[in-house]
Amino acid sequence: MDEIEKIDRFISGSLSEKRYNHCLRVAETAQWLCLKYGEDAEWGALAGLAHDMCKELGEDAIVSLALRDGKGMTEMERTKPVLMHGRAAAIQVKEDFGIEAPAVLEAVREHTVGRPGMGNLAKILYVADKIEPARPQVTEEYLKKLEGLDLDDLLLYVVTENIAFLEQKGKTVAPASRELQNSLKQRK
Repeated sequence: MDEIEKIDRFISGSLSEKRYNHCLRVAETAQWLCLKYGEDAEWGALAGLAHDMCKELGEDAIVSLALRDGKGMTEMERTKPVLMHGRAAAIQVKEDFGIEAPAVLEAVREHTVGRPGMGNLAKILYVADKIEPARPQVTEEYLKKLEGLDLDDLLLYVVTENIAFLEQKGKTVAPASRELQNSLKQRK
């Protein structure tokens, strides 16, 4: 897929080596999860590569780009504009790389905090970002624990774990993350 090569070239030249390598691992993890859960693996790779393409921009640039989606800012985004990097990346992927696929744009846009009602590719990218191989909790034993879960159970496990991690660090949890967690619990 030509778009994957273009995005790879772009992020390899614009991101730090650490962030670029993270994007590569997320792309690989998303591909693997797409194959496991019956989604398009190329879209998973593309979304994984692109998800953090704007994370290292300055706050003003992130906000300016993200607000082009017409959604305004949440209170949490006002206090921590870097949370808008997924929204900014979705705009950049569409405008600069011509990616129009709604599932890819949603996945890139929502990967940071998630939201209830996400499509499968968005769920996969959210999970892939949190369980890529360099994350400290990701061991062979950890992956075995996740192995038999369906996609929604996997997402619930990962979002619950992420919320607990943020709370342990004394950080604010995005309301959308709690709403996602609650919506997944209610489906049980």
